[in-house]
Amino acid sequence: MPRPRPLIGVTLDAEPPGGYSRLPWYALRQNYFAAIAAQGGLPVALPHHPELAEAYLDALDGLLVTGGAFDVDPALYGGGPAHPAVTLKPGRTAFELAVTRGALARDLPVLGVCGGEQLLAVAFGGTLIQHIPDAVPGALAHEQPNPRTEPGHEVAIRPESLLARIVGKPRMAVNSAHHQAVERPGDGAVVNAVAPDGVVEGIEHPGYRFALGVQWHPEYAVDPADPLIFRAFVEACRR
Repeated sequence: MPRPRPLIGVTLDAEPPGGYSRLPWYALRQNYFAAIAAQGGLPVALPHHPELAEAYLDALDGLLVTGGAFDVDPALYGGGPAHPAVTLKPGRTAFELAVTRGALARDLPVLGVCGGEQLLAVAFGGTLIQHIPDAVPGALAHEQPNPRTEPGHEVAIRPESLLARIVGKPRMAVNSAHHQAVERPGDGAVVNAVAPDGVVEGIEHPGYRFALGVQWHPEYAVDPADPLIFRAFVEACRR
């Protein structure tokens, strides 16, 4: 029997000692949790224990993989030597890959946001562009100079995609806070949104009940359609 509020795991960021604590600590912006709760979900935080991934998944109805100021290790997708701009958090990535692959194996709904979209592509067997300014001639400023609470550019949404069905329009204004992007979305996965410079802004996999990634941060709701992404995700978790 479906729960009144589906239980949705939310991945955390990890920080070294300093600032909040003299010991390592977890962190995440409140608006990730608020966006899920606003649509009827029950968000819970997931500490980084890869060996507990399956136990977490036994209890969960869905998974949100969040973003952060770090990158997936290129060794995990055959990307060659790491670009000087690449920052790694191996413990976080190990857990997120384990829990994401486990969720996909169970066909639990998965939503990837920003770095979470890139992680989802790697879980699908895809690859990433390590540093957009060096790889995309004439690229937009994907690390936008204006606040993240404002849009940085638009994206074109692929017709007939899951994302198009969710948001109900061909273009969206999005905020932009990334220096990497999906290069190939992975086996069976498809691109569902692109920026004006051709950079991939969203992916999905039609082989799963709900497996969607967006490169922007819909938890800020800079476009009126952003909450619809969380609504569709929570509804998928409810079923």
